[in-house]
Amino acid sequence: MKKKTISMIVSCFNEQDNILLVYKRIKNVFSSFKKYDSQIIFIDNNSTDNSEKILTNIAKKDKKIKVIFMSRNFGSPQPSFLVGLENSKCDAAVLLHGDLQDPPELIPKFIKEWEEGYDVVYGQRHKRKGYGMIMNILYRGFYSLLKKLSYVNIPLNAGEFSLIDKKVINELIKFKEYDYYIRGLRAFAGFKQKGINYVRDARKKGKSTENFLSSLYWAKTLIVNFSFKPLTWISTLAFITVVLSLISIAAFLIYYIFNPNSPRGIPTLFVLILFLGGVQLLSISVIAEYISRIFLEVKKRPRYIIRKILN
Repeated sequence: MKKKTISMIVSCFNEQDNILLVYKRIKNVFSSFKKYDSQIIFIDNNSTDNSEKILTNIAKKDKKIKVIFMSRNFGSPQPSFLVGLENSKCDAAVLLHGDLQDPPELIPKFIKEWEEGYDVVYGQRHKRKGYGMIMNILYRGFYSLLKKLSYVNIPLNAGEFSLIDKKVINELIKFKEYDYYIRGLRAFAGFKQKGINYVRDARKKGKSTENFLSSLYWAKTLIVNFSFKPLTWISTLAFITVVLSLISIAAFLIYYIFNPNSPRGIPTLFVLILFLGGVQLLSISVIAEYISRIFLEVKKRPRYIIRKILN
């Protein structure tokens, strides 16, 4: 009977110090799983360090290793994971970042749950090492906010690190949207899913490309892609503003009727104009976010371009 195959899809960008460690740790994990064939797919998002040379050497020595090089840097790891899913021939795939913050040693637990019938098994970070208290609070706060806003039940503190069954992969690669975000689409796809708690390690080698601004950008992207509530808030805010304006007009009229000699205040007019202007700009900016997503989607540009594939 043919063995089932599990593909490890590893997203890399400037991970020259971690690539060999990732490779060795994955090989060690699968050395104890004799009943499965394993495949490792490295996707290099156009690294500027020595990553290409290291990956090329690994691919020469181990023909089971597939390496895919992108034509340029396509931003986040999302396109890289999509490349891996579309180029894997497996019964299940595990998504892993190349920075080793997500431990490959958790994969046996993923496989165990998969064997028990779960189609998606994802890592759930209940603690993040290497982040300050404020950043951990902000992360927790964001995921709680996202859960309340989203029309999809996206699990709290769940990243891309996960095992995905072939039938779910087949559905995920059908999504043709440009702004591809796996953790949200994985939840949207449904099927039987389960989270496993783990502690996310701090980065030990290399320099992270993640910072507060990039985290803020992806937080905004997730909310816009999986929630209509910001648009609903604009309507609510507009209604409240109109009601307050009518109340203010009535109050001023009554005040001037009973106090005809009261001074006419420029500051009041200034504050009202500033308030209404701020509301309008905020509303336009939220609408612009949604329009920009439409702009990207209707162009139908490719989400990634592959420069070359080894093995």
